[in-house]
Amino acid sequence: MTVTRTASTFAPPVMEARRWLEGVTFPADRPLINVSQAAPVDPPPDALRQAMADAALTRDDAHLYGPVLGMPALRAGLSEQINRHYGATTTADNVAITSGCNQAFAAAIATLCDEGDEVILPTPWYFNHKMWLDMAGVTAVSLTTGADMLPDVEAAKALITDRTRAIALVTPNNPAGVEYPDALVLEFYVLARSHGLALIVDETYRDFDSRSGAPHALFQQDGWADTFIHLYSFSKAYRLTGHRVGALVTSPARLSEAEKFLDTVAICPGQIGQYAALWGLEHLGQWVAGERDEILARRKAISDGFSVLANKGWTLKGLGAYFAYMQHPFELSSAQLAQKLVQEAGILCLPGTMFWPEDAPQGHQELRIAFANLDVAGIDALYTRLSALSL
Repeated sequence: MTVTRTASTFAPPVMEARRWLEGVTFPADRPLINVSQAAPVDPPPDALRQAMADAALTRDDAHLYGPVLGMPALRAGLSEQINRHYGATTTADNVAITSGCNQAFAAAIATLCDEGDEVILPTPWYFNHKMWLDMAGVTAVSLTTGADMLPDVEAAKALITDRTRAIALVTPNNPAGVEYPDALVLEFYVLARSHGLALIVDETYRDFDSRSGAPHALFQQDGWADTFIHLYSFSKAYRLTGHRVGALVTSPARLSEAEKFLDTVAICPGQIGQYAALWGLEHLGQWVAGERDEILARRKAISDGFSVLANKGWTLKGLGAYFAYMQHPFELSSAQLAQKLVQEAGILCLPGTMFWPEDAPQGHQELRIAFANLDVAGIDALYTRLSALSL
């Protein structure tokens, strides 16, 4: 019997988790702590919202189809930012604006893979990458990370076959939070280049990296665009999640192929969201720096307070960007634990089983906590509830 493309993969994990809330009420003195989705819950700053309103009211083109590869001014603006941040020499011709970073990944895969090809993904993986590969008929080859949640280059090399087309990394990582060292990222670049593969690096959470300066030197490599494909999102930096503005940065030749995919899927990215991203690039540098400082302060609170869970047998396996990736001490699977947490602790989070292959044992002991929307008091409440569990 034929299996359809959508039937070839699993249900969207965040939507599945939201269904666990159906019929559950939370008392006023113990409201739901929702750490399931890595997205800002607050709207953009007022000045940006005003700029979006002005674009909607005064620019006729904000309501029309635009170029498939995005607004020229935004492409140029992102190129300039990349050049400053990474010491790069990109141009607007290297940049396409997409309807979110997930679409950028899908477009990149469309330019690389035929049905039956393979892409290497470190596990735990970002589930939307796995879902798209499933629906594209591409095999996701699992590269198990070590105790430090970092992938090993030699292990990746052993997985390469004549059907391998790319290695895809996410740094800072989703779900594990870890920031991949620049030397490690360069080693993966060298590996990919030596085998004629693409190295896709999803840097959705770049703006919340704890390191100063460029997180890697890939843009500085000769002929970088023949191997390196950079993915970015404006959603987190400017709180534009609902407006779906991402980017794909690669060679002009690859973008001409990606344009075919993008034109047939969405025709063009939303115009108002693009105007917002451009205004943000031009005006919100200091504001984003403040947002980063706040996320790093919350990250420190996660780390500083973790002893209360460590004393109960928990392990903090990864921490960074929006995420704390934890190993729990209970006998039941995280798939069961995550659902019990809703009713017994008023916590909604994602089980590690959503980030691993079905037959992988590691996910059964792990939980992803998306802490970015918790202040210090919220983190304290999270720890109090988790430490009180007795299952």
